Amino acid sequence: MDLNYFQITFLAFIQGLTEYLPISSSAHILLPKELFGWPDQGLVFDVAVHVGSLIAVVTYFRRDIRQLIVAWFASLAGRSSTEARLAWYLVLATIPAGVMGLLLNDMVEAYSRSMLVIGTTSIVFGILLYFADRYAPAQRPLESLTLRGALIIGLAQVMALIPGTSRSGVTMTAGLFCGLDRRAAAKFSFLLAIPIIMASGLFKGLEMLEGGSSTEWGMLLYAIVVSAVVSFACIHLFLRLIERIGFMPFIIYRVALGILLYVLYFSGALA
Repeated sequence: MDLNYFQITFLAFIQGLTEYLPISSSAHILLPKELFGWPDQGLVFDVAVHVGSLIAVVTYFRRDIRQLIVAWFASLAGRSSTEARLAWYLVLATIPAGVMGLLLNDMVEAYSRSMLVIGTTSIVFGILLYFADRYAPAQRPLESLTLRGALIIGLAQVMALIPGTSRSGVTMTAGLFCGLDRRAAAKFSFLLAIPIIMASGLFKGLEMLEGGSSTEWGMLLYAIVVSAVVSFACIHLFLRLIERIGFMPFIIYRVALGILLYVLYFSGALA
């Protein structure tokens, strides 16, 4: 890695902060490189900070995950439960994004650094989040989620392949449209992140090994720790505050970020 410790700290902090908030990490990770001429963080760093985010969400929901796994295996023996149903919903909701991610990986990479695309998706999906939060048909707990709702959320997650959409943002938006309350939509989104981040990390890890990337383990471990700590704090605070503050602060931020990216792009400051 060509990054120094200040740059690693900043980028790992930003990754941890934006991975689970509905604001997209794409622009936030790319902007320092575009504006300040920082070195590209590279595949090794990308894998490290995602490992940190994964550690955070697994640690935070460890009890829920344990219950879901036990209930899922019990369902194979014919014992149904609310937890088993939710576990199956998470499995089924993961499939569309997993399949499309494999099929469209090269296309996603080709457009992943387009600030014009990121600015547009930031605004468009921010507006969709507003309508979902403002006009959602019901406010039900996670236990009320249906198979149809889980599949809709899973299909919506495919849209997160478009840079700037925000995986968390689009799945929370879909959850709200399906009648979940804010906390329930956020929790399902966070649980749904686990298999996706694991699959993405494995895929990128294999790419890294094939590329023969050199590894500075001290800096790598530091990036993982920073990302994990920030991600954990972000999940905890978001779930505690979302029922009170709603999504409006994030919607305003997304639209403002999109406008800023437009201004920077058309002024020639960004590619």
